[in-house]
Amino acid sequence: MTIKEIIKILPYESPFHFVDGLSAISDDGVTGHYTFKETEFFYAGHFKENPITPGVILTECMAQIGLVCLGIYLMRAELSDDFKPQIALTSSQVDFFLPVFPGEKVSVISEKEVFRFNKLKCKVKLFNEKNELICRGTISGMLKPNTHD
Repeated sequence: MTIKEIIKILPYESPFHFVDGLSAISDDGVTGHYTFKETEFFYAGHFKENPITPGVILTECMAQIGLVCLGIYLMRAELSDDFKPQIALTSSQVDFFLPVFPGEKVSVISEKEVFRFNKLKCKVKLFNEKNELICRGTISGMLKPNTHD
């Protein structure tokens, strides 16, 4: 399964799609990136005249790249044109250190801790373009193929 195929079958679309690309993926982890556009819907009301990216959106970006993209890759043998993944976030614990402003590009590095019985648990880190740590944590989710029935 190629990176383009993984991104194509993600169960998200604008304005809630936070994956621009993946630079590496393996059975052990994934690295990807996203640029937060100045026109993102959540900036309008998140701190008057000083917008920053909400922590829940940063967590979602890490989950989409670090958990969902990796999960799709790990389940690639079970997926086909008829089988799309169902994903449910089961837990997240994230510590935040720096803000992300409109227009910033971030990179996610995710390392698989456990993938068993379709439950994936990953250590995730989010960095800015200066390679400064923005946040880090652990995210878990359940994944399974679905026939849209």
